[in-house]
Amino acid sequence: MTVPSAAANAYAALQRIAPNAGVQDLVKPKGENTGFGAMLESAMEKIVQQGHTADMKAQQLAAGKGDLIDVVTAVADSEVTVQTLVSVRDKMISAYEEIMRMPI
Repeated sequence: MTVPSAAANAYAALQRIAPNAGVQDLVKPKGENTGFGAMLESAMEKIVQQGHTADMKAQQLAAGKGDLIDVVTAVADSEVTVQTLVSVRDKMISAYEEIMRMPI
C-alpha cells in the first residue's frame, strides 16, 4: 500500500465513521499557538486520548459492562487517526528527503 492510498483509505474510513468530521477536527490547535508544532502536538494528544478511550471501552466490555459496538467504534476511530498521522509523517519524511537532494 502506498502512502497516497493509505491516506485515501484513512480519510474514507473517517467519512464512514463520522461523516461531518474532517482533519480539522483531529488537529485543532489550542490557544494562540497555531503553528505546525502546535498542530502536531494537538494531533498527538488526540491520538493518546482516543487510545485511552478505546482501552477503557475494551475493559468495560471485558467486565461485562460495555457494548461491543462501542469498542469497535472506539478502536476504528483510533485506527483512522493513527493511519492519518502515519500518512502525514511519511509525507514529511518524503519532503525532507527531497529538500536534502536539492543542490545548493
